[in-house]
Amino acid sequence: MYNYLIKIEYDGTKFVGWQTQKNGKSIQGTIEKVFQKILKTKVRVIGAGRTDKGVHAFSQHGNFKINKKITSKKIFLESTNHFLRKKQISILDIKKKSEDFHARHNAKLRTYEYLIINRQGSLSIFKNRAWLVKKKIDLKLFKKGAKLLEGTHDFSTFRSSSCSAKSPIKKMDIVKVSKSKDIIKIRFSSRSFLQNQVRSMVGCLKYLSTNKWNLKDFKEAFYSKKRNRCAPPAPACGLYLNDIKY
Repeated sequence: MYNYLIKIEYDGTKFVGWQTQKNGKSIQGTIEKVFQKILKTKVRVIGAGRTDKGVHAFSQHGNFKINKKITSKKIFLESTNHFLRKKQISILDIKKKSEDFHARHNAKLRTYEYLIINRQGSLSIFKNRAWLVKKKIDLKLFKKGAKLLEGTHDFSTFRSSSCSAKSPIKKMDIVKVSKSKDIIKIRFSSRSFLQNQVRSMVGCLKYLSTNKWNLKDFKEAFYSKKRNRCAPPAPACGLYLNDIKY
């Protein structure tokens, strides 16, 4: 049995998310169909992270096992990308791994990036790829709130009611905010995340930085550990799975 790790890039706009579902086209299901066509056998791809509907990825990873060896990396990538290109999915790399390797369980660090465009004008290039916030964002307040999220905390406030994680306690290794002209990027790095956690945190940071909340309100919502104290989550279109370290 051969076990392969693939690196994947995709635009999630037209998909129901990574995971195969009955109610629409998924990234996972689309890739599996193409692999079955190329490899002439049924293939199951295990993703490193289950991105939601509309979320994008620069560097999603997944592994799959098959009985025959892939002899040419170049031919495999060219063949799969030929069929995936129109779906706005790309397989960027493939590597042989040990038989016990698991794309999700063996991940040591995941990095997500959220993209905000802070201006009055509507989006054209970044349509469906960023969150347009027209109200002026106070970057200093945004950074103060982001700093509070670093470290080990109970993130229940930012946890979706359908989240299946065993514990709401996570360690945020990095929460970094940067701005260039009207583009604000927020980078989150952790070994694992709760369902909807990043989008919920960004939604609360937006409330804080646009004076819907003050810093005390933000802290009270965060430390309350109550989902009903969370601001509306940021839209999926601005979220990217940026990197995974093994």
